[in-house]
Amino acid sequence: MPGKDGYDLVVVANRLPVDFSVGPDGELTWQRSPGGLVTALEPVMQDADGAWVGWSGAPDLAHEPFTADGMLLVPVTLSATEIKRYYEGFSNDTLWPLYHDVIAPPAYHRQWWDAYRRVNQRFADAAAEQAAEGGVVWVHDYQLQLVPRMLRDLRPDLRIGFFDHIPFPPVELFAQLPWRRQIIDGLLGADLVGFQRNGDAANFVRSARRLTGYTTRGPVITIPDADGRPGRHVRASSFPISIDSRRFDTLARTPEVQARAKEIRADLGDPDVLMLGVDRLDYTKGIRHRIKAYGELLEDGRLDVEHHTLVQVASPSRENVGAYQELREHVEVLVGRINGEYGELGHSAIHYLHHSYPPEEMAALYLAADVLLVTSLRDGMNLVAKEYIAARSDDRGTLVLSEFTGAADELSPGPLLVNPHDIDGMKDIIVAAATMDPKEQRRRMRRLRRKVLADDVAKWSESFLGVLTAVPPRPQVADPRAAEPRHHSLHDALAAFTAVPEAAGRTGRLTRRNGTSTRRRKPTTGWLVACDFDGTLAPLVDDPKASAMTTAARAAIEQVHELTQEGPVRLAFVSGRDLSDLAERADAPEGTFLVGSHGAEAGRSTSSGVEQVPFELSTTQSGQLDALVAGFESAVSGREGAWVQVKPAAAVVHTRLASVDDAAAITVAADEVAANLGLPAMHGKDVVEVSVVSTSKGESLRRLRGTVAAELGVEKVRVLYAGDDTTDESAFGSLEQGDLSIKVGTGDTLASHRVHDPDALAGVLVDLARTLRGEEPQ
Repeated sequence: MPGKDGYDLVVVANRLPVDFSVGPDGELTWQRSPGGLVTALEPVMQDADGAWVGWSGAPDLAHEPFTADGMLLVPVTLSATEIKRYYEGFSNDTLWPLYHDVIAPPAYHRQWWDAYRRVNQRFADAAAEQAAEGGVVWVHDYQLQLVPRMLRDLRPDLRIGFFDHIPFPPVELFAQLPWRRQIIDGLLGADLVGFQRNGDAANFVRSARRLTGYTTRGPVITIPDADGRPGRHVRASSFPISIDSRRFDTLARTPEVQARAKEIRADLGDPDVLMLGVDRLDYTKGIRHRIKAYGELLEDGRLDVEHHTLVQVASPSRENVGAYQELREHVEVLVGRINGEYGELGHSAIHYLHHSYPPEEMAALYLAADVLLVTSLRDGMNLVAKEYIAARSDDRGTLVLSEFTGAADELSPGPLLVNPHDIDGMKDIIVAAATMDPKEQRRRMRRLRRKVLADDVAKWSESFLGVLTAVPPRPQVADPRAAEPRHHSLHDALAAFTAVPEAAGRTGRLTRRNGTSTRRRKPTTGWLVACDFDGTLAPLVDDPKASAMTTAARAAIEQVHELTQEGPVRLAFVSGRDLSDLAERADAPEGTFLVGSHGAEAGRSTSSGVEQVPFELSTTQSGQLDALVAGFESAVSGREGAWVQVKPAAAVVHTRLASVDDAAAITVAADEVAANLGLPAMHGKDVVEVSVVSTSKGESLRRLRGTVAAELGVEKVRVLYAGDDTTDESAFGSLEQGDLSIKVGTGDTLASHRVHDPDALAGVLVDLARTLRGEEPQ
């Protein structure tokens, strides 16, 4: 880890601030990318000795970190498949439409989600390697919402900020996302979560409160510690982003740009009123609504092509995503129809430009335009509106602005606000803009320019970082679970886990070596090896009754069990299955501790079955369980591939075989049932489980630790816990310094180490057994 030799400020964004390529000879060439974020952060990062983590923009392009414009740039490599699934898929075909009020239907695919998690972990790992102890990491935008939590697990000493550049949806929409809790948990890894609008911040706080049950007070969300006491605080606030307005103002005043503006008007036939739309070709921008309204104005005779024209710049965007390909076709057909019906020789109704342009050309277009039309259906901010204002040093021009943009909150009064869904209302606003008195234009534009020139992008970044850096840094060793072990090999971790000195003065038999009994002093430390079952020792299967340990896992468990016969070692299975089902499926060796129903049930395997700790529900709990079952049955009614499982203390909805849409709807309904009963819902892999007994795997592991210590007569018990699901995170979170946590499979986690599958875990358990016997691991 970099420690004090790292960087004081690390920016993590989907893209690097440069486009670079590597030639056949390995030579690197790069060119700075345009963008407000680069402009805002470049001077700050140069002063702070900063690093920027991001993707190059090309598939499979790997390169070591390099310096450009006084910043260390750290490339993150993405494969072509990851680009398709993480970026084009989950980011832009799932999150983007969902966060923009479902203007287009989101697509939910588990493969996309898995890729999103993997890529987010790669970004987090890269940032953790670059940040200095106590440094600041600023993560940007919806593509990287899991990074704050992953980074918090890796480096608890850091001050972490996240800024969401797009809208954050109300909880009623956000709840459609099958992985909503994971996204919230990811964002809550930050100390400060920033949004464009107050409403977005409020939506996030409501979602966090609804989905986690955490306490909120105003913009502050309190994250409890491992003991359930108030712990870390997360602030959610609005920080409206802006542009480098002075730079754009200066650019628009240059003789070259002003001459180009006059040339543009002349090329268009010197219309009385030139209207301009500038957008990425995106369905959220309301381009079709705008063109439809303009076409109807021509049809009504309220505008005509001799005196009015519309220039629509539609920059290419996400051209590999189906919804964007369909949008382009619709827009181009609509433009062609209107030009065909209303165009004249020398006068086109609409000039449609499917290109991207440099800042100089954009400044000239803004100067040439009498009216700028911003009719977004939903927009986090919309910086085009601010660029138009910054370019109008002549105090002329009229801004028509959708009320569904973040800019509308900031800039009103000044623009003419419009509801783009109201075509008739938009037509009236366009006519009002086209006929506005020059004095009224100047009055409005002066007010707008004062606002935009004062609140520029530098003020935005200073404001956010000022709040974030006020968070006291945490010592790097504050959370032993999340410190350096992730960067060490599992082999070293096993050696450290088993390396406990023996106490003097007391003897007892520990092991047999090569068939010969040896006498050793009885240790003051014991070991508990605890594992989840499904997905950890047994592969996940569609039919839970068909679940079984792999051959390798069974053999490894037997080796660990041999140590329990003579040494200070105990074995436990901790599962979400009910106790009897766990005992049947696991067929655990005699003496193994069994924990079922996430800790609500406990027992121990015997030669004849399982000896269960007495367990009984209260009358209130029995009534809650009946209500849960009834509610869950209603939620799955009529939906194929979903079913309800009833446990002694819980009800579970399984959606593994349901369609993605049905699974999402059932999950929302199940959460509502639980919320109405005042009970927390646990989300696992394709399951929602609600228990009427307050418990968790973490609580059960703490109890087991005490039980084992008493049984072995030792002062300390070290725990190895392995699990694969989100429900295992409470167990990982309960571990102490000296313990060992292993995540099986993919996904963000508190665990300090990770293996791919049950057979890989079996190899670890065999090495553990050999090490505890004093042998060299294989």
